[in-house]
Amino acid sequence: MTDTVNRPAIRAVAFDLDGTLVDSVADLMHASNALLAELGRPPVDLAAVRSFVGDGAPKLVERVLAATGGVPAAADEAARCLERFLAIYEADPSAHSTLYPGVAETLDRLAEAGLRLGVCTNKPMAATLRLLEDLGIAGRFAAVVGGDSYPTRKPSPEPVLGLLERLEVTPAETVFVGDNEHDVAAARAAGVARVLVVPYGYARVPLDGLPHDGILGGFADLAERLSC
Repeated sequence: MTDTVNRPAIRAVAFDLDGTLVDSVADLMHASNALLAELGRPPVDLAAVRSFVGDGAPKLVERVLAATGGVPAAADEAARCLERFLAIYEADPSAHSTLYPGVAETLDRLAEAGLRLGVCTNKPMAATLRLLEDLGIAGRFAAVVGGDSYPTRKPSPEPVLGLLERLEVTPAETVFVGDNEHDVAAARAAGVARVLVVPYGYARVPLDGLPHDGILGGFADLAERLSC
């Protein structure tokens, strides 16, 4: 028998959030600039924030501060900046955010095919759940984990494995879909069956150089790739 015959059937699809399902960088920029205004610092533009995202809120705030005058030397002051950013962002994380084309329809198609769907993001859970709800896709997912759900974030495999445990599936039964190098590294380390990437998003390295199993033509291409 071949490996293909012996391979378990795909039962679940796990997704990154920012840059994969949702274009959220404008809201992250607005929250960053609200914080910077309170600090008396100059604003950051969309391109800069796009290059800062992907490693969770603490890193985003650190990079924003570093780009506008430096990270405060005092740890408690830096912590207050993060706390204030989260308060601003979590109050309204979706005003300028949109689903990428084909996301809602494709999620419906995958669910109708009997696949269990989940989200694994480095965004804090409070903002994640609010964003999914505001954009009308929260009900599509059987499980969601955020950047504060486990001690480590992607590129660690810990949150991916935690999500799969909540979905009650094994890595061999799962496809992971993301947009950047951290998604690919985390999914590979978790041992999922296939790792696919979208052709847009917030990657900081060329997608062609990552050890994925394919670049989608667009999000709607996912259903065809999974034969749904």
